[in-house]
Amino acid sequence: MNQPAVDQASEVNWKNVPTQTIAADGIEFAYRELGKQNGGTPVVLLGHLAAVLDNWDPRVLDGIAAKRHVIAFDNRGIGASTGTPSKSIEQMADDATTFIKAMGFKQVDIFGFSMGGMIAQEIVLKEPQIVGKLILAGTGPAGGEGISDVSRISNFELFHGLITFQDPKQYLFFTRTPNGISAGKAFLTRLKERSENRDKEITFSAYFAQLKALKAWGKKEPADLSVIKIPVLVANGDNDRMVPTKNTYDLARRLPNSTLIIYPDAGHGGVFQCYADFVPKALDFLAK
Repeated sequence: MNQPAVDQASEVNWKNVPTQTIAADGIEFAYRELGKQNGGTPVVLLGHLAAVLDNWDPRVLDGIAAKRHVIAFDNRGIGASTGTPSKSIEQMADDATTFIKAMGFKQVDIFGFSMGGMIAQEIVLKEPQIVGKLILAGTGPAGGEGISDVSRISNFELFHGLITFQDPKQYLFFTRTPNGISAGKAFLTRLKERSENRDKEITFSAYFAQLKALKAWGKKEPADLSVIKIPVLVANGDNDRMVPTKNTYDLARRLPNSTLIIYPDAGHGGVFQCYADFVPKALDFLAK
């Protein structure tokens, strides 16, 4: 394990926490860790399509880490992690489990956003003993309506962003209302707060591998989610274009021990737009 030195005189937060690495199964996984002093069950974060460590909202990470032990990592072949990117959600779940076990965690809580929420479902279905609680945001079940279209929508908005000189997340994560546009700009500004020692950007090959995985998962036969008995917090905005919000309602209905939060005038990034409400509710959920 590689542990860079930290300036103890400064407060450690998501803006300056060092990136570490741990080797497992021939992969060097890059990760960042906050709130270890809080103890308790670690909260492992699984990110969205094309995300690297710098795509997590600092307000959400710092907010949860104020009371919990939080770990975010780059999966195989993503960001600063080595290896060949996986082309299936199932393999991403296996790789995430490899990382969790390499960290020495017997049980974790998982917060999966978007594609990360799909990976989280596969983890708990395959190895339920290692997951205590789940937070699933901006996501849906396997075979959910519109999930196989993520590739088309993402590529369209990627092009849209290029010709308008906008980050595509402004269009993909937020509504086009005045409130949504303002929230998107604020979110994108927060993502730039970490100015040094940033993660490597995702490669085009890794991005296309993830798109392939999402398309396949969107066409997969639905899983029996009734076997997931652990507590699950399900959240989204009321107007998610990437993973249509009807999937969020469907997910909550199919999970027997779920709590649902839907944010008004919000899109795929509703938990980031409404972080001031979401973080306390997430912490309350995790504390029960």
